[in-house]
Amino acid sequence: MSDRGARASSDLIDVSTPLSARTVVFPGDSPLSREVLMDHARGDHLTLSTLRTTVHVGTHLDAPSHYGGTRTIESIPLERTCGECLVVACGGEVLGRRASRANLAQSLESLGVGGAARLPPRVLIATGSFPDPFRWTEGFTALEPELVDHLADRGATLLGVDVPSVDCADSKDLPSHARCLARGVLILEGLRLGHVVPGRYELLCLPLLLEGFDASPVRAALRPL
Repeated sequence: MSDRGARASSDLIDVSTPLSARTVVFPGDSPLSREVLMDHARGDHLTLSTLRTTVHVGTHLDAPSHYGGTRTIESIPLERTCGECLVVACGGEVLGRRASRANLAQSLESLGVGGAARLPPRVLIATGSFPDPFRWTEGFTALEPELVDHLADRGATLLGVDVPSVDCADSKDLPSHARCLARGVLILEGLRLGHVVPGRYELLCLPLLLEGFDASPVRAALRPL
């Protein structure tokens, strides 16, 4: 999908992953499928579809219940997922590794929030390591647990990434998920940020009101401030 097609309007920048049967999910998870029960093109009086997929498909918000907590997705206040955010570029050679404080330092400095300056509550990290949502990339860039603590210390309460997970694909102990849980930081995964200039934005991110679920797909957009 082109960056031009990602823009819904001159003001809103769509940062969501397109969802289709081609959208990759974690190996072993349930891919998206559509069953057409009725079809207007076949002569039915309307078109009616059934959707089946993992709730961790594409751009999605994890609930703490996904990684050891008790809160499920419907309990997350929308105030946590909407509002001022900062898009930060991840510098250095990080493909196949975890991003550290050093990888974000230059971008944060250029945005006027270097050192220990207070950050907006929502920080989105562009790694560029999962560019094709229709092809699985095993060695995407995850986050160092220490980076989670560093950003939380500076005011971040939601971390967004342009990869399927804040932890490495083969991780079983999920240390960065654990630090997010310990610090009360929400996790937004599967963003598309390659067409976004680092800077301050308003994040609009609405999870579905799925009672008892461990995540929800979201439609996420940015509005320049």
